[in-house]
Amino acid sequence: MTAYDDPADPPATSERPGLTREARQAVLVVLMGAILAFLDSTVVNVALRHLSVDFDASLDTVQWVVTSYLLALAAVTPVSAWAARRFGPRRLYAWALAIFTVASALCGLASSAETLILFRTLQGVGGGLMMPVGQMILVRAAGPQGLARVMSAIGVPMVLTPVLGPTIGGLLLDHAGWEWIFWINVPVGVLAMYLTVRLLPRDDAGEAAGPLDVPGLLLVSVGVVGVTYGLARAGLEGTAVSAEVLLPFLVGLALTTVFVLRSLRVEHPLLDLRLYRNRMFGAASFATFVMGTAIFGGMILMPLYFQVVRHEDAFHTGMLLAPQGLGAAVGMFLAGRLFERIGSLTAVIGGVVCVAATLPFVLISAGSSYWLLGVAMVARGFGIGMSGMPAMTAAFRALAPSQVNDATPQLNMLQRIGGSMGTALFVVVLQQHLDDAGGRASEQASGFGVTFVWVLAASALAILPAVLMTALERGAKPSDDASADADPAPDTDTHSRSAPAV
Repeated sequence: MTAYDDPADPPATSERPGLTREARQAVLVVLMGAILAFLDSTVVNVALRHLSVDFDASLDTVQWVVTSYLLALAAVTPVSAWAARRFGPRRLYAWALAIFTVASALCGLASSAETLILFRTLQGVGGGLMMPVGQMILVRAAGPQGLARVMSAIGVPMVLTPVLGPTIGGLLLDHAGWEWIFWINVPVGVLAMYLTVRLLPRDDAGEAAGPLDVPGLLLVSVGVVGVTYGLARAGLEGTAVSAEVLLPFLVGLALTTVFVLRSLRVEHPLLDLRLYRNRMFGAASFATFVMGTAIFGGMILMPLYFQVVRHEDAFHTGMLLAPQGLGAAVGMFLAGRLFERIGSLTAVIGGVVCVAATLPFVLISAGSSYWLLGVAMVARGFGIGMSGMPAMTAAFRALAPSQVNDATPQLNMLQRIGGSMGTALFVVVLQQHLDDAGGRASEQASGFGVTFVWVLAASALAILPAVLMTALERGAKPSDDASADADPAPDTDTHSRSAPAV
């Protein structure tokens, strides 16, 4: 039995009621923020060359327009749990939207590469708070009955934006100018802020945040930024052994390790790492990390294939990637309902489909049929949609309501670092083969096929924690003490977190 379960709840195989009005409103508000945050992680990529020309700056400098956003995301995510307790999730979410929207307007007004990088960093601060805080709001609004459905809904932009981002960016670049890549966020952000104030219930009063763990915040923020930057440099340079990759990565890893060891000993840690004593949460967290590697790392390869081997532009590349987005959306939709009936077995099924659908890409060639690739992408997208959501849902269901605030930023960091690791690994492998290909399309395509072997291995590895999650669910006894399973620490432990009941 999970922390959310109640003996009076209907069995998992019974028909579940639909989402409450409050939960539907929360999904609408958080979905808008998620679209903004995830879309801006990808939409700017197609504009880098134009920005380099307009600002008379090198590509190395302009690349920081992307990197600064990602690093800001990584830096602020750890503090989201404390900030949500201190200011309230609704208020913090509204402020995050405001920061993101104002920063978007300033980005469009930037007159130099340096000012654009500065405003993108500010934009990343807003974006980095929106997702974890939005998930806190969703978990509270949905409760145990609707958790799977709201998590599947919020996962849609997560898998669609890497597909739609280049297309939207290419259209805006060709017909409106690079400024509109940022200005398009302003009306959406203003509407999201209005809906946040109008639709979300006020925060509960009297929640104790405790003192901010400043040393812990510095350790984990700088540590995660170092790891993220090192992985990003590995993806850009196509190598994992340069000083620009290894130095920040190893320093970041060392600082993160110190943060973990320290957090287990201090009285008021920034994040409660004792959550990993819960076997289901630990398995689900590992699944989130590995699936991030397999799913988001693998999603970067097909856009590169269409552009490098088939010489398609950004718009047509986006159109060719649309089948994967369609499959992912359908998979996400079905996953929420299937999870309510069979639990984490949903992730196992999605993982198997993802592995099977990756096999055609191992055999990819310079003349592969677009129709065949489209069918394979629909199937792989479906597997991605089916496997991505259940891990995070299982993680939240394994916890007591008071632990959700601590779990959310940790799951977000694991997913992002996993995606960054997958991206860096696959790009490094691909770059080595492209360097040997010498511009010959057939050998370039062969390099993509070899790289997809690594994606296949990562996808197969992602099934293992899903199997473990399923085994833990099957082994749980109805008489298990939910609170003991969800919170292994005694009630008197000074680490205990206070949060509104779900």
